[in-house]
Parts: sequence; C-alpha cells; structure tokens
Amino acid sequence: MDSKYWNDRYLNDNAPWDASSITTPIKEYVDKLTDKSLRILIPGCGNAHEAEYLYRQGFESVYVCDWAELSLQNFSNRVPDFPEDQLLCSDFFALDLEVDLVIEQTFFCTLATLEQRKAYAGKVHELLANGGKLVGLFFEMEKEDGPPFGGDRALYRSIFEPQFSDVSFEMAVNSIKPRAGSELFGVCCK
Repeated sequence: MDSKYWNDRYLNDNAPWDASSITTPIKEYVDKLTDKSLRILIPGCGNAHEAEYLYRQGFESVYVCDWAELSLQNFSNRVPDFPEDQLLCSDFFALDLEVDLVIEQTFFCTLATLEQRKAYAGKVHELLANGGKLVGLFFEMEKEDGPPFGGDRALYRSIFEPQFSDVSFEMAVNSIKPRAGSELFGVCCK
C-alpha cells in the first residue's frame, strides 16, 4: 500500500471510511480545547474533515499529512484559505516537525503489522512536544484482511504503553452509527 494505492482509492471514489464530516468523538474532544495556539497534526488525513473543523474553529497551526496527493487537493478545494505550507504530501514516518497534539482518525488502522504499529507509536512520540498527546479513534474488532485492520484494547495498550506515560483506551460512547460499538477513544500522553 503505497502512495499510488491510496491516490487511486480517492481517484476512484473508493474511500468508504470517509464520514463526510468530523466524527462526533473527535468533534466533542476538539470543542473542549481552549488553547487555539496548539500545533496539531492529523496523519493519514484523507479528506481531512477534522482539519477543516479545527481551522474553522480558529486553530491556525493545523498540519495535515497524507501521501495521496488527491486527498490533499480535495481538502484544498474545500478549504482554499488553508495555509499551503501546512498541507504535507509526505510519508508520515518521514515527517520532521514538533506538535502538541496528534489526532488519530483511521490512519492507524491502515497499518497491517505489529512492527508498523509500534513504529507509528514511536514516531508519534518523536513528533510530540513534552506534555503532548495522541488522541483519537481505534477500531476494536478482529479484522486481519484490511484495511481497516482491527485490534483490541489490550493490543493497543501493549503498543503505546512503552512510549507514553499515561495511556487510556475506552469504548467510544458517541461514535457515528456505522462504527457504534466498534471504536475505542484513545488518549496517550507524553
């Protein structure tokens, strides 16, 4: 699954994970944030509905990363005033920046192997400033033929606890209907 694979998915309008807007758990978390100066990264952002919402709420330091150029073009067409230098068409693992918050929304579930997932936890830890957080949704389901690839609370804890000082994965009580009962809301603090 390389950049061509993901770009082709968007080109063929084959992105069933796209909720067409920010999902409720992420929106409710964002609505509680008061520091508009937070530096926020959304890796594997897809059509970046979360970034659009954040930007419209006055968060100016929002970075979106995807290696599917078409997804970033779709976002840029919807939000033409979004700063171009914050659109990162890149491999997440090659990023070099510091942020206060990483928002996870359907990127982690594209990683098939335990090694990739551990590398993700390590990279997020590297990108986060001291006191930073990873916040987002993780599928709680057994699914080995993805994407999305599944997992469970115990697996996620084993991946993130070695990197983070405080790790919590709780069943999301406000998921959108198609995902109800199959999402955990995760918070990992550096």
